[in-house]
Amino acid sequence: MLKRAGRAPFVQRAIGKALGGYLQMVRSTSTFVLDPPDFFDAIRPDLPVICAMWHGQHFLLPFARPPGHEARAMISKSADGEINAIAAERLGMGAIRASGAHKPHQVAKRGGARGFIEALRALREGASVSITADVPKVSRVAGPGIVQLAARSGRPILPLAAATRWHITLGSWDRATINLPFSTMSIATGPLIHVPQDADEARIEAARLEVEAAMNAVTQRADELVQRS
Repeated sequence: MLKRAGRAPFVQRAIGKALGGYLQMVRSTSTFVLDPPDFFDAIRPDLPVICAMWHGQHFLLPFARPPGHEARAMISKSADGEINAIAAERLGMGAIRASGAHKPHQVAKRGGARGFIEALRALREGASVSITADVPKVSRVAGPGIVQLAARSGRPILPLAAATRWHITLGSWDRATINLPFSTMSIATGPLIHVPQDADEARIEAARLEVEAAMNAVTQRADELVQRS
């Protein structure tokens, strides 16, 4: 995440547009590797989907969107989130402003309930929804929210990860990376995860663990792909 960013709207917009332009430059100067190679065509019959990725990898998320398909990303309501939302908009994605939470009393404060409803609406309208599977401050541990969204909407979860060979890893809780240009960029996806609409608590927990394992697998795969080049 971008820390201590200016909160004035014009500053946020300037930084957000610059970030979007920088990420587009990273994409245009990098060799692009997609796994599986036919992902964009193969996924179309299953759209819309709920795209899951870990915090810290979200900057490259727009480049996993199949050409011409509408997608909206769930982005926090913080000042940093506003910058990310502006960058995502420049790269062709919409935004749902909300954050996940482990504790029920935090959901309303972070806009989680409203975000959940907006995500359901987006999926019903045919747009895919992108969500970081781990909630803030608890890295690489999938939260239940994404699984509950899949159960409620009837739409599958698509695990995905993105990486660039040249990058800087920050010391933040989410292991965020600054992706560098003139590199190799990979996007790896895993098998779709379906959650029954009548899933009980045990099935929700099993699906949560399945998402977590799948996310770790595609993250490792994305890293392997860029290291081979």
